[in-house]
This record gives sequence, structure tokens and C-alpha cells, in this order.
Amino acid sequence: QVQLVESGGGLVQPGGSLRLSCAASGSIGSINAMDWYRQAPGKQRELVADITRDGSTNYVDSVKGRFTISRDSAKNTVYLQMNSLKPEDTGVYFCNMRVRKYLTTYVSDYWGQGTQVTVSS
Repeated sequence: QVQLVESGGGLVQPGGSLRLSCAASGSIGSINAMDWYRQAPGKQRELVADITRDGSTNYVDSVKGRFTISRDSAKNTVYLQMNSLKPEDTGVYFCNMRVRKYLTTYVSDYWGQGTQVTVSS
């Protein structure tokens, strides 16, 4: 079993900051990628940020320069530092990890439960 637990969401004013975290636990052999997605009301879920095993990162254009994805490999944890938040950043944020289960060659994506981020005056 593999589970992902997210935390750090909340209500902030425009221009504020939040730091999201997502920790994986269970029968983990290796994690090939860690991602953050978000889903705004009435919109499809979109990929926000990605970090691979070698540390390479990618961001959706709308958050470049404002958001930073990072990881603590020893803790199987991914973070999303969000600065200069805008109302359009509002939504439910989900972490996703591509995991090879311990002592297997089986690879699958796992999702966190989602954490609400609201940016409003």
C-alpha cells in the first residue's frame, strides 16, 4: 500500500504565500516523479509543477517565477512553495507521485486527497 498525505492549504490574501507538503508512505521502492496539480472551480485539473528523480523541474507558464517545487527524497516528501499568490491560483491542489513499489517492477501513479487553496481579499 502507498498513500500520500497533503497539508498546508488555506486562505491567503493576494500577494501572500503558502507552502504545501505531500508525504508518501508505504511499500515504496523508488519514486520516479513528483507532481503538483490543481483544479479550479468549473475547470479541468491541470499540471502545475513537476520534479523528476534527477531534480529537473517544470512549471506551467502561469506560475513560473512564483512557485517552486522541491523535494526531500529521504522523507519521500514533495513541497510546493507558492509566493505572490493571485486569485486565479484558487483551487484544490493535489500531489501525484509515480511510485515503483518495493521489491517489484510495478509502477503506478498515486494521488493525495487534495488541499484547498483560496486566494481572496
